[in-house]
Amino acid sequence: MQLFKIEAIIESILFTMGEAVELDKIADVIEQDKNTTKKIMNNLIDKYDSPDRGITITQIDNAYQMCTKTEYYDYIRKVNNKAKNYVLTDVLLETLSIIAYKQPITKAEVEKIRGVSSVHCINKLIDYNLVCEKGRMDAPGRPIIFGTTQDFLRNFGFQSLKELPLIEEEKLSTIQIEAQEEVQKEFKIEEE
Repeated sequence: MQLFKIEAIIESILFTMGEAVELDKIADVIEQDKNTTKKIMNNLIDKYDSPDRGITITQIDNAYQMCTKTEYYDYIRKVNNKAKNYVLTDVLLETLSIIAYKQPITKAEVEKIRGVSSVHCINKLIDYNLVCEKGRMDAPGRPIIFGTTQDFLRNFGFQSLKELPLIEEEKLSTIQIEAQEEVQKEFKIEEE
């Protein structure tokens, strides 16, 4: 099969699926080995990286997805009223960071780190499809464990969780103390 036809098949698969498709599945469909398929995917990514394209192909873990370039999101919102521009508050970012770095993690573990109830934050992050249930812990009560989604990776520009910036334990402790002090300040203001 000629390369232009293989690329067209891959484009049609990625466009139709609307979500990330694993390299293995693509390789099976185009009847190529993984290494050859990966080279073809990298070539397609380079083609779509051109400034005259409104879409791109993004690698997420060991899968690929066709996505709109972020700089055109506002134009899409004008056409599609359903497209929402989610706002991640400091509290949501803090909760999301905890989940991203500590996953899989339970709600109780998130609350222990934050020092406050996190039900609303976790539910909001689930609504935004940045966090999802990853199963249940094998412990009394079988609490739900949470982790990040492919949308999290895509929205923050990561190909995998390995790309999360490293945080030194000392700095992490400092951040946790500062967060607790902020919460205490908020409670004092509310009490007055």
